[in-house]
Amino acid sequence: MKPTQILRVAIVALPLAACSDMSPTQQRALTGTTGGAAGGALIGAIAGNAGMGAAIGAGAGLAGGLLYDYHKRTEASAYQRGVQQGSTQRSGTQ
Repeated sequence: MKPTQILRVAIVALPLAACSDMSPTQQRALTGTTGGAAGGALIGAIAGNAGMGAAIGAGAGLAGGLLYDYHKRTEASAYQRGVQQGSTQRSGTQ
């Protein structure tokens, strides 16, 4: 394998390995930020300023990722409350 090929593999593999021990909140924030930055850069390139578009997109993506995380945590909490109520009602009727 050529050194440039090894470098390419490392560039792809290292960021993926770094995400393995992140919390779900951190993963969602990172996903939103990178997706927003990519979309913003694309729109910014069309409009004439890719850097500004990427910065705005990253901020919007971060906010979106954190809002999505809040929704998922609220959903999980409501599910757990339902499980607790269901088990309490079951044990009370027997």
